Amino acid sequence: MLPAGITPAQAATAKAATAKAAAAKASTTKAAAAKADIPCPRPKVKPPKGRPPRPVPPPDDPVLRAVGGDALDTDGLIVPPGSKKPPALTATSWLVADLDTGEVLGSCGPHVYGTPASVQKLLLVATVMDKLDPKQTMTVTEGDLDIEVNSSAVGLLKGGKYDIRTLWLGLLLQSGNDAANALARLGGGKGGQPATVAAMNAEAKRLGAYQTHAETPSGLDGPGQFTSAYDLALIARQCFEKPDFRKYALTERTQIPAQKKLKKGGFQIQNENKLIYNYKGALGGKTGFTTLARHSYVGGAERNGRRLVATVLGAEAAPLRGWQQGAALLDWGFSLPKDASVGKLVEPDGADVKGTAADASVAPPAPAPSAPAPAAARAAGGRGLSLGLAAALAVILAATPLLLLLTQRRRRRLRRRPGRDPVVLPR
Repeated sequence: MLPAGITPAQAATAKAATAKAAAAKASTTKAAAAKADIPCPRPKVKPPKGRPPRPVPPPDDPVLRAVGGDALDTDGLIVPPGSKKPPALTATSWLVADLDTGEVLGSCGPHVYGTPASVQKLLLVATVMDKLDPKQTMTVTEGDLDIEVNSSAVGLLKGGKYDIRTLWLGLLLQSGNDAANALARLGGGKGGQPATVAAMNAEAKRLGAYQTHAETPSGLDGPGQFTSAYDLALIARQCFEKPDFRKYALTERTQIPAQKKLKKGGFQIQNENKLIYNYKGALGGKTGFTTLARHSYVGGAERNGRRLVATVLGAEAAPLRGWQQGAALLDWGFSLPKDASVGKLVEPDGADVKGTAADASVAPPAPAPSAPAPAAARAAGGRGLSLGLAAALAVILAATPLLLLLTQRRRRRLRRRPGRDPVVLPR
């Protein structure tokens, strides 16, 4: 019996609408299931006892998760169509990219927040290396030696005199936190170490590493300190462009000079990155470990004129050590064709605002002014504006590349076209 006031035709229409809504809901559910993250291959090993819980990361931003391409917006596995299954790793996230073309070859959770440990020293390299003369001699202060008890150190001495080259070798070979403090102090000028940490965060944003935030120059744990496998690849790419970094990263051993005035002899240190001893075409990289971050790793290699980098976060030392996980990823990357890609490493300074050069559906916006601050100052002077207003205009113009990136990214997510995303491998 129909409710009062409802005709049979109306009832039939309502029934049809209900069925249509149910079908649409089922279709949506099915589509969502089809787009669910694909689990990354992992070995069947139990996590070590006493491992601390992961720090709570910042809330996910859909814009930041799509930097480099919409296909990178996943916590799971993303690989090119037809590629073989990548190695099973304990790392919580990883990425393989081409250092020269910027193509991302594959990844597990590319934009998942992770804790960096000492691979953060690469951001110190990217920020400070070009500012310091490697032949300059410096004197170690007490503050340089203020590091966490039992953390890695080169063995610098208070009052000791060392050239900057020795500090870089100590940083990259032995992951010296004392060397990191000294380099950060020198690189910050009058602002010292805090100025360098601020500059590191600014450099991360310049490179497009928007999920990276440094609290310490060394990578020793600090509240709110995070990065991602994608960001590490951006930072590593910047480092591998520097001839001095490439030279230091491949140095097997060096001598820390004696300090005669302090009556202390010299000693030898060796490179802890075992990739350079065991992997054909190794270019070097950086190891990292803290109890909180677990093992992190960045390693590069070259074969047949092709240079790749692998980044690893949150790994355990068994069954494969951090560098071995990096080596396995490099092997997998070199097995892929040269045109393989699931995304792109964005260019510094927001030059590649659309994220992936392969997507022609979105045109890049007009470039920002090449010298915004002087232009703003001249405009302010010509109109009799205050210096404060001129400075405000300069800040706004300087922020334009980032605003363009964020705006373009949101447009791109709305205008993505079906059939363009790389496929993901099932388990």
